[in-house]
Amino acid sequence: MAKTKLIINSNGSVKVEGDFEIVDRNGNVYGLGGRSIVSLCRCGMSKNKPYCDGSHKGYLEHDAVAFDLPPKQPIL
Repeated sequence: MAKTKLIINSNGSVKVEGDFEIVDRNGNVYGLGGRSIVSLCRCGMSKNKPYCDGSHKGYLEHDAVAFDLPPKQPIL
């Protein structure tokens, strides 16, 4: 199985590609209609959440550049 890829778009959505499912907080699966690529809203303005509908245009400013997180802290 190919890895699922999440692409953080500058000034926009999170594009999800691959073999994945999206579930709500109760574990109910969103129907993807056979899609293997979707874009998820990260600005909160979409009227079609969790999917992006382009409402962020002109409002979301984020230059998506990868960086490393600090090492995970041990659980005490």
